[in-house]
Amino acid sequence: MDYLSKIQTPRDLQKLSFEELDLLAEQIRHFLVENVSVTGGHLASNLGVVELTIALHRVFNLPEDKLIFDVGHQSYVHKILTGRREGFAHLRQRDGLSGFPKVRESTYDAFDTGHASTSISAAYGLCKARDLQGQKHEVIAVIGDGSLTGGMAYEAMNNAGRDKSKLIVVLNDNEMAISKNVGSLSQHLNRLRTQKGYLRSKMLVKQSVARHPKLTPLYEAADKVKNRVKYMLVQGILFEEMGFTYLGPVDGHDIRALTKTFNEARKLNEPVLVHVTTVKGKGYAPAQLKPEEYHGISCSHSSAKSWAGVFGESLEEICKKDPAVVVVTAAMLDGVGLKDTSIPASRIFDVGIAEEHAVTFAAGMSQGGLKPCVAIYSTFLQRAYDQIIHDVCLTGKNVVFAVDHSGVVGEDGETHQGIFDTSYLSHIPGLTLMAPADEEEMKQMLPYAFGLNRPVAVKYPKGTCPRVTEWEKRPELVHGKSALALEEGEGIPVAILSVGDRLGEALKAGHEIARDGARVRIYDVRFIAPMDRDLILELLHSQKLILTVEEQVYTGSFGMQVSAIAGEEEGVCRVLPITLPDEFITQDSRGAILKDLGLDAEGIVNVWKKAKETIK
Repeated sequence: MDYLSKIQTPRDLQKLSFEELDLLAEQIRHFLVENVSVTGGHLASNLGVVELTIALHRVFNLPEDKLIFDVGHQSYVHKILTGRREGFAHLRQRDGLSGFPKVRESTYDAFDTGHASTSISAAYGLCKARDLQGQKHEVIAVIGDGSLTGGMAYEAMNNAGRDKSKLIVVLNDNEMAISKNVGSLSQHLNRLRTQKGYLRSKMLVKQSVARHPKLTPLYEAADKVKNRVKYMLVQGILFEEMGFTYLGPVDGHDIRALTKTFNEARKLNEPVLVHVTTVKGKGYAPAQLKPEEYHGISCSHSSAKSWAGVFGESLEEICKKDPAVVVVTAAMLDGVGLKDTSIPASRIFDVGIAEEHAVTFAAGMSQGGLKPCVAIYSTFLQRAYDQIIHDVCLTGKNVVFAVDHSGVVGEDGETHQGIFDTSYLSHIPGLTLMAPADEEEMKQMLPYAFGLNRPVAVKYPKGTCPRVTEWEKRPELVHGKSALALEEGEGIPVAILSVGDRLGEALKAGHEIARDGARVRIYDVRFIAPMDRDLILELLHSQKLILTVEEQVYTGSFGMQVSAIAGEEEGVCRVLPITLPDEFITQDSRGAILKDLGLDAEGIVNVWKKAKETIK
């Protein structure tokens, strides 16, 4: 029987027996594999939470009760159960279903999420809003053990546990973030998985005391002994100490056990943590055996080198030559291209989802004489903005930042686009910010960065790493200087300043502009900070038009800074920055977004054609 088609709202789950719910779980897994294989998306994480999500929607009364998924990449089953199954045909596509919870998409999505470790803070905020307005609904945060490596989760738990507002936190413990979980927390959870009897007994005693007030003095006296006994029985009851009543561990693939435990949690008028153990990739053998590879899958495949792959190869060569070089990442070994390198494990530090710690940790290593490289996606590095300024740049530490996924990312949408890094990095005093145009420049820039002995960031996009073959004899890197890549044509003097991988598109556009009556000079910017001010001043006084091209929002962009210099000069040429708009960029393929926003060759030519009519 097709149970999946019968589920239009979570209330429909009440009509099914536990045996039928188990069959529904199988059908959902089949649906996920079939659809995500076509559209791309997060597969293994969603396969692991099928029964957990069914139980949550069976027990709690959504959307009156509020459910928040940390990160939100595991919300596909939630979307299926809340009337959005048909939308999976266009998952992560333009105007299609988002791969993350979106309040504007459905009333069942209580909070927009896309980054890790935020759910408990948001849920606690919803609890206080509920309490202050005299409301009675439940608030549930589902957070993975990977997200618990982020300090923000503990800040929230410390606050919520002390306050004692009713809040249910579901810890989805699959021993994975994107890469395998690391650190003492993971070891602590492993110990908790084996301790089933102690906490249930404690809860029963507490309930008995509540029913018989005369036992209270005895209970309080015994409470002094309790802590010592507790630490003998279970090594470190972390969540209890933070003010949460602990329930679990519970088999996250047993809908009956989950239902029973969630109903118990509802009865407690205090912060509760339900510890659920699941298997990432459950029910699909390839994903279950290799959950890291199936964490996120793409519908397109290319044999060409990726930017991350080129970074990994380049860093590997640097490490062979310099024993002081080490690398730090935040639960993204595979994503940033480090997984398959021969860099010794003793020189790779995966700190978990803890970007702030990663940066200050690297600063400490630099102070101690090492040369750390911090490899983090652009959208996640912005979480460590203060640490970059205070702990690295303020004292000029020798730290190299490899800013992966810079610019337009694509299908993951607003929360993952790396479109703000020039804005938040280029103005920091003493920080050198570079952007390679292709594979060759990446291989030049990384060794150069380590040789500067100062804070350096090298930013590069997601996807295939190009080779600009028509520019074979390019000059060596000179600090703060751009390089002339093309000079062609006769007529109106026009300069194009290209940042990063837009150079290939700028060169295509340059040829067409030259044929359209212009003398074109195209520069590979290379250094966003410090800027090549001498070149910019020369161009302002020698050209009729300057176009800048970059994958960055306008405010704080390289183009905006060129415009600012133009504003300081008199009688200079017109400057037209070609950037991303100052807005959050929604989901679509990377190529489609860049084309639509005019950051390809055609877009550059169109800007020239409009400007040409006004140039005298």
